[in-house]
Amino acid sequence: MTSRKTLFAALAAFALLASPALAAAGGNGGGNGGGHGNGGGNGNSGGNGGGNSSKSGSQGKSSAGGQSSSKAGAKAGKATKGAAKQQAKEKEPKEKNIHAKLGALNSLQRNVNAYMNSKSKKFAAVQAFVMASANAKVAQAALEEANAAVTDEQAKLADLNAQLEAANALTPATPEEEAAKAAQIADLEAQIADQETAVADAEAAAAAAQSAADEAAVGTDDASLKDALEAMANKPVDDEVTQWAQDVLDEKIDQVADKLAPADPAAEEPDETEETE
Repeated sequence: MTSRKTLFAALAAFALLASPALAAAGGNGGGNGGGHGNGGGNGNSGGNGGGNSSKSGSQGKSSAGGQSSSKAGAKAGKATKGAAKQQAKEKEPKEKNIHAKLGALNSLQRNVNAYMNSKSKKFAAVQAFVMASANAKVAQAALEEANAAVTDEQAKLADLNAQLEAANALTPATPEEEAAKAAQIADLEAQIADQETAVADAEAAAAAAQSAADEAAVGTDDASLKDALEAMANKPVDDEVTQWAQDVLDEKIDQVADKLAPADPAAEEPDETEETE
């Protein structure tokens, strides 16, 4: 009897000592123990323990989530790069280098002296177009100046007529004032007659300038430009080439027009304030 009780007590003590270690290893744990003894020499004891841990499951989910996010990011990056490449392709001009189809028209970029002095037969048609356009530009500038002169002379005439109307409206109070009024009116009428002549002369000059501008504009339209380009290139030219040539020639036409324009007398007058040696 004494040895059995001693054995049971030792087993119970061992179970109590082992429980903390099992609980620490499993994460969660539980146990029950019991013992019973009676005078008939029978005794029973039992114990249950169980534990589980979700640590491995959490690690599995975390790893799977990270891999999924990484794959999604990679797909998004590829999609962005693909879209960027597509946009870049769409922005690229269909004709990467227009000079490849210009041929002889590349010579249009030469300096202004080439347009004034070239003897090349291939260049002749474009040279004629540039010269005609430059002369038309000079003629147009002359027309604008003539029209401005008409406007100026008409304004002077209108002012004189207003002065005459005001003079006629005067009511002299004395014979002297009456004589002064008559003299003023006579003077204004003489000025008006002269000014009417000036207006007529200005209008005639403007009409002549208009005729000159119309004549100078012949052969400077878009159709004439295209004909000149095709003569130089010795092949048909498309709208892209024509527009490129027009952009290049606009600057050349301005430069030639500056050389053809009559000198401004006021610009040639010496500055009397400058010291001369």
